[in-house]
Amino acid sequence: MLIKEGKEGFYLEVADILKSPEGYAAQNRAIPPEVKEKAQRLCWEYNRSSPDQKRERQAILSELLGTCHPLTFIEPAFRCDYGFNIHTYGLTVINYNCVILDTSPVHIGAGAFIAPGVCLSCAGHSIHPAQRSQGIGTSRPIRLEEDVWIGANAVVCGGVTIGRGSVIGAGSVVTHDIPAGVVAAGVPCRPIRAVTEHDKIPQEQLAF
Repeated sequence: MLIKEGKEGFYLEVADILKSPEGYAAQNRAIPPEVKEKAQRLCWEYNRSSPDQKRERQAILSELLGTCHPLTFIEPAFRCDYGFNIHTYGLTVINYNCVILDTSPVHIGAGAFIAPGVCLSCAGHSIHPAQRSQGIGTSRPIRLEEDVWIGANAVVCGGVTIGRGSVIGAGSVVTHDIPAGVVAAGVPCRPIRAVTEHDKIPQEQLAF
């Protein structure tokens, strides 16, 4: 997928670094622009597809994502850097205007609900301005365990794991790991309380 004639070794090396589970620091300007071309084209096609083109959309996602479970549903507009670093493993519902900067692997567990405007950003830049202006950046993976819900306009930063069954409040900025089974919110995002049986909506309150 990333091999070009005469540049096989370099392209494979870049691909291996981008897929590293440990993360990395690198000169971003050295990444060949061709590495992004497939994702850019497929995102463009997906975002311009008609709502009734369900099969076409599923085919695009299957080609775009590194691992695409059949129950992966993404509302346009959707944007990512590479696509091949995004992996879904079960029901995944991603609402409008989600951005995934998958400069490292992003693993999304089954039962994920990702609200409008969410950004999952593996990518970062050097803190030092001299290096930053030279294009030196960092990247670390993101992992959402099963049954995670991320509220609208939240940002999840590189290196973060969100534990199973946890809820991230709207507008939060998640800079550190969040344990399983909690409601967490804020800037920076912190656990507020546990998710309990009292959070279930009573059957008699359901409209349908």
